[in-house]
Amino acid sequence: MSGRLKDNTQVARVVRVWLWIGVAMVFLQVVIGGVTRLTGSGLSITRWEVVTGTLPPLSEQAWEEAFNLYKATPQYAKINQGMSMAEFKFIYFWEYFHRLWARLMFFVFIIPFGIFWARGMLSKRLLQQLTVVVLLAGLEGFFGWIMVASGLIHRPWVNAYNLTLHLCMALIIFSYLLWIVFSTYPIKPDLSCRIGWKRMSYTLLGIAFFQIALGAMMSGAKAGLFFPTWPDMHGVYVPAVLLDASHWNWDSFTHYDSNPFMPALIQFLHRNTAYLLTVIGLYAVIKFWKQASTRLLRWSSAAFAGALLLQVLLGIVTLLNCQGNIPVLLGILHQMGAVVLLGITVFLTYTVVWSSQHKSSMEIAAPKSMLSMKTG
Repeated sequence: MSGRLKDNTQVARVVRVWLWIGVAMVFLQVVIGGVTRLTGSGLSITRWEVVTGTLPPLSEQAWEEAFNLYKATPQYAKINQGMSMAEFKFIYFWEYFHRLWARLMFFVFIIPFGIFWARGMLSKRLLQQLTVVVLLAGLEGFFGWIMVASGLIHRPWVNAYNLTLHLCMALIIFSYLLWIVFSTYPIKPDLSCRIGWKRMSYTLLGIAFFQIALGAMMSGAKAGLFFPTWPDMHGVYVPAVLLDASHWNWDSFTHYDSNPFMPALIQFLHRNTAYLLTVIGLYAVIKFWKQASTRLLRWSSAAFAGALLLQVLLGIVTLLNCQGNIPVLLGILHQMGAVVLLGITVFLTYTVVWSSQHKSSMEIAAPKSMLSMKTG
């Protein structure tokens, strides 16, 4: 029977470890997905076979069949014409590994989930939260296939909007699962929490998430290749194409890969959102560091500042090296940095929100306590 525990902080250590394993696996899946995208491997497997797709081709004939299916795609015809079987096996490996890891995550999550539920080791709230995670994971798999299918018809790459949706869903799962993990710890609230801190932390989280989504669009539209300069964009702050009203139409947004408008717009927004996040983030960090009463909030804000500055540096270095092609290693490190930054921001936000709620409950309880003393 489930729901025997009153709240999440009462969960057993094994449950908490299991949740951390889930967070780590989601993180690695995002990294593997980044490698898959940057190596151009995402379209190498043209079928979505949930059961039979668990095994790779096991014979030369099976490899030839898989290769022939790939040869029918626009990516092979327009980009990889004449590639060898060895080259095909390389890109096949990354897409296969990406899908295999997703299957592995399913079993690592669902089997212990059933055991813990049956033994009453999950609180009612935790049970509800983890059910949401399962539903989101199923939706993520569906979006993943839609993304792959978008690159098998006309374009030699997956649709940038579908890619962004796929990554954003993964980040939502990662962030929500992290939030759940944090709720299983009896974190000491910071009672010096000021009015506005909660709104400030949510603002940081929202901007950080939006910035990573823009990063996904940058990757999907290969926008880094169009303006590989910093701090300007080929000598100007605002590219001329963005100042031309004739480009602001629906076709420019839908056919983003046939003109420079969308790459310029996405990169312009990505750069300036980074500046905005840096300014607001460092302002918040200074506030938290000076006024917080607990080490947890001070050091989590310091970790946020460090991750933010490192991510900005990685972004600049990655952009400057986008000369003709996107550097795979730097691109992966930049994506990893983004997810780490998001995780730290989630923790910072959780700490502030928890502290605000605890402080509010204490302030509400204080007058009642005073009233009962007078009545007595």
